Amino acid sequence: MNAAVRRRLSLGRSLAWLALGAMVLITCGPLVVMLRTAFEHPSAVYEGAASAWPQQPTWVNFQRVLGGLTPEQSLALGGSGAELDFLRSLGRSLLFTALVVVLQTGSCAMAAYAFARLRFPGRRVLFALFTASMMLPGVVLFIPNFILVRDLGWLNTMAGMVAPFALMSGFAVFFLRQFFLALPRDLEEAARLDGAGPWTIFWRIALPLNATPLATLAMLTGIGAWNEFFWPFIAAPGAEVPVLPVALQAFKAQSPQGQVDWTGLMAASAIALLPTLVLLVLAGRRVVESVQFSGGK
Repeated sequence: MNAAVRRRLSLGRSLAWLALGAMVLITCGPLVVMLRTAFEHPSAVYEGAASAWPQQPTWVNFQRVLGGLTPEQSLALGGSGAELDFLRSLGRSLLFTALVVVLQTGSCAMAAYAFARLRFPGRRVLFALFTASMMLPGVVLFIPNFILVRDLGWLNTMAGMVAPFALMSGFAVFFLRQFFLALPRDLEEAARLDGAGPWTIFWRIALPLNATPLATLAMLTGIGAWNEFFWPFIAAPGAEVPVLPVALQAFKAQSPQGQVDWTGLMAASAIALLPTLVLLVLAGRRVVESVQFSGGK
């Protein structure tokens, strides 16, 4: 390799690292601001705004949002007096996320296995429609879903929030179908010779052999449900205990003292972000590998 080729490769690699570094800074910048504000004392939130470190580091904001201080103590520390029932909203979000993950992953796994292994009229056309549904913007479905939930009398209920996410999604069906297609047919034939039916084969063979992609899909679905804001906001506007993203928005909108409680809001947001970060750190590589496999198939 001559010097000119080495220089081109070196220049290309340097530009790639610069681009990667710029993307990391753009991605991590808001997180740094969030953490700095979360650990800043409420009375010093506007001091040293350009600094990456808090001027008066403290844990008091986390104590406030977790209910460790009374509203009077919060006001005395410089808070706005806004109220946030963080723990109850956290439990509501956990329940909502768990229901969405279980129902959507289960229904998508059954649909994907049917498309991969069962033979029925219109199978290819129906699968093409499922795949084409990925091109529909999610916002166009909000009005039909809202009308349906309203007519069922499910507004301001957990059933109304979960219903649009309980059935199949085009991406999930396509994703799992690729793995079910890769299953050795010899295993299924041996199970049929032993008298197993389609449901037994699906439950006893197909699902255990695809535990990793199922876990990947469950994680992606869970992250989406955990961060879901718009649908719970319009489907349960009068809920006594909203899910966490809606509760954070309500907390931000409250300004009894004429200003937003930025330190409390950022502390609550930092806690709400922890489950997503933990999942991505522990299972991020498996997610990438599973998505690459399904795309390659």
